[in-house]
This record gives sequence, C-alpha cells and structure tokens, in this order.
Amino acid sequence: MADKSRPTIVVLNGPNLNLLGEREPEKYGRATLADVERMCLECAERGGHDLDFRQTNHEGVMIDWIHEVRHSADGVVINAGGWTHTSVAIRDALANVEGTVVEVHITDIHAREEFRHFSYITDVADAAIVGHGVRGYCEAIDLIVSREGEPRHG
Repeated sequence: MADKSRPTIVVLNGPNLNLLGEREPEKYGRATLADVERMCLECAERGGHDLDFRQTNHEGVMIDWIHEVRHSADGVVINAGGWTHTSVAIRDALANVEGTVVEVHITDIHAREEFRHFSYITDVADAAIVGHGVRGYCEAIDLIVSREGEPRHG
C-alpha cells in the first residue's frame, strides 16, 4: 500500500486485463494496462490521492487483496473481468470494504453476450461505470474523490 499521508485509492484488475492492448483491441482498445495505470495515477494525484494499482489472474489473490485493503482504502475501483459474472466470493469480499467501491467495465457488458449481462458485484458496489472505455477508470477515481467523507452505500 502507498504511504497513508494521503488517502489511497486501490484499483484492482482481474483476469486477462494484463493483455489489454493485445487482446481483442476492437473491443478493448489499444491502451495497455501500463497506460491505464499511468492515467489512473494522474487522476488520483489530481484528486490528492495516492494510487495502489494491481492486476491478477488468480481469484484467491484478488480476494486476499480485497481483504488487505478493506479498512485502509478510501476507495476501490474494480474491473473483475470474467469474475464479474461468476464470483460470489469476490462479491462477498467487496461487501466488507469500508470505502467507496466502483465497478468498472471497459466494454458495455449489457450489450455483449447474454452471460455477461449479470454482475455479482453491482449490488455491493456504490456505482458502476460500464462501456466508457479505459476512461471509465478515471471516472471511477473522480467519483471516489467526490464522495470522500460520505457514508458508503448512502
């Protein structure tokens, strides 16, 4: 985690997001995950926050990270990738996060295959940003900054 002298926003990325820029660029664009991290760092710094940016292809690691930051993060941005539609365990971990939780999807999951229309995360997130491309990450960070000090799910 970053130095707690400033509030911290944690950005968690799930499976296959390490392949951004290579995997299906017609759907996900050409920006790499490193590009997204740089963009998020700029957005967080503009809002006076530190950034903790992570990606994993392992569900248990994601759950451990959520547990690790559940009390310390001022907000969590999560793009759970395919786990969005399958993981009750990630949903349950996110339900215990004290800070604002924003679900992000680069593509519009509601306009894609039917199995992608349902999200286990939406009901425990404070907001969802869907289909705004990689800019959705900055929108999520800006939302967390704007809600600082507000009660969660309020």
